[in-house]
Amino acid sequence: MPWTMNDYPSSMKNLDDATKKKAIDIANSMIDDDYDEGRAIPIAIEQAKEWRRNHDKQDVKDYKKKGKPTQRSEEGKEYDNNPERLEEGEQVISHEDGWAVQSTNAKKPSKVYKNKDEAIERAKEIAENKGTSITIFNKEGSIQKQQSYKS
Repeated sequence: MPWTMNDYPSSMKNLDDATKKKAIDIANSMIDDDYDEGRAIPIAIEQAKEWRRNHDKQDVKDYKKKGKPTQRSEEGKEYDNNPERLEEGEQVISHEDGWAVQSTNAKKPSKVYKNKDEAIERAKEIAENKGTSITIFNKEGSIQKQQSYKS
């Protein structure tokens, strides 16, 4: 049975609503990927807390408004917020609305900035927090710079 904002593990009860929702999303996704509940719950809580620390108030507010947490499915639905994203490097790529920041294998950017420098700063912050890397592309799509933040 999928967890929701009304039915979730008791270990999530003291999380603020946005962090709880993110933890539920992550845990549901992990269960779909055949993780054991006992392992998925603490990982999801920790990743949700990290997500909360790494996003500004507006991002959190926008996420909170998105509606119900992602529901687990019987068929094993794919989710945009897979825990595997924590292992992927960040990219800064040209976007029709400016410069996008996204994980290496993501289908869509996490955020788009008008200014490339702002996008680079955000991508560096994410990569440093995840202990991964950043790849910055020029407007034509060639690699401009790469930096590793792996410990």
